[in-house]
Amino acid sequence: MIKTLEPSALAQQELHSILLTAVAPRPICFASTVDAEGRVNLSPFSYFNVFSSNPPILIFSPARSGRDNTTKHSHDNVKEVPEVVINMVNHAMVEQMSLASTAYGKGINEFEKAGLTQMPSTKVAPPRVGEAPVAFECSVTEVIELDQTPGAGNLVLCKVELIHLNEDYLSGGQLDTQKLDLVGRMGGNWYTRASGASLFEIPKPLRTLGIGVSALPKGIRESEILTGNNLGRLGNLEALPSSAAVAAMAKDDELVLLAKKVGPDKIKLKRHLHWLAQRILEAGETEKALTVLLHAENL
Repeated sequence: MIKTLEPSALAQQELHSILLTAVAPRPICFASTVDAEGRVNLSPFSYFNVFSSNPPILIFSPARSGRDNTTKHSHDNVKEVPEVVINMVNHAMVEQMSLASTAYGKGINEFEKAGLTQMPSTKVAPPRVGEAPVAFECSVTEVIELDQTPGAGNLVLCKVELIHLNEDYLSGGQLDTQKLDLVGRMGGNWYTRASGASLFEIPKPLRTLGIGVSALPKGIRESEILTGNNLGRLGNLEALPSSAAVAAMAKDDELVLLAKKVGPDKIKLKRHLHWLAQRILEAGETEKALTVLLHAENL
């Protein structure tokens, strides 16, 4: 059953909760800014992402308060001094990041409150976070104020002018996802950590043309065992295995032993072959898995 809601019929806080819980995980940045008097502000934002590499554009959004409709100091500052440093947040500083989100008064330096190192920037006035694995010095090209109502976002378009990479997070001269140990914002008080078992790889079809799930035989597409992810991986292959490969697979020792064990019930054997193919697929042998499945189709 699907529950359907009209955004206009929801209280702002309820809508806010649904959006931030459903649209997750969101990357987190520390935005460091200064006002016209040079006073430093450091605030974390999960309304943040990269939107272009040429030109290199990052966007974060300091939203108006849902309680009293006030604007954030970061928003006010970039209108006074259109520069910002976008500092990436990883697990090593997540508690300090949370502390810095406290609604301190204007002029209070969150670097000091959170115990973070304030490092001078090269091209812009705001300082950068010394502990950040990556920091982007940016000029602010535009601020798009979406509305004047509580909860309204303000899109700050940031053009990257200089990049600082902490070499502790590099492997072979490139940023290493495993070492970065980035964190993501979920709903409520929840976060997620991009490391260890939570990381996984999927072959990306940049230069290949996958056959698609639609090219798989109906018996495979409608399998009660294979998941949507399994089918997606199979559909990423560039071609179906040849009939010769399928015929050879029928003579494979493992399949011959399985057929003897299961007996003459072909429906039961097909299910066992689908289970076997799923294990093979999860081991990363996509073409072999599809060959097993095509053999099952020939029963």
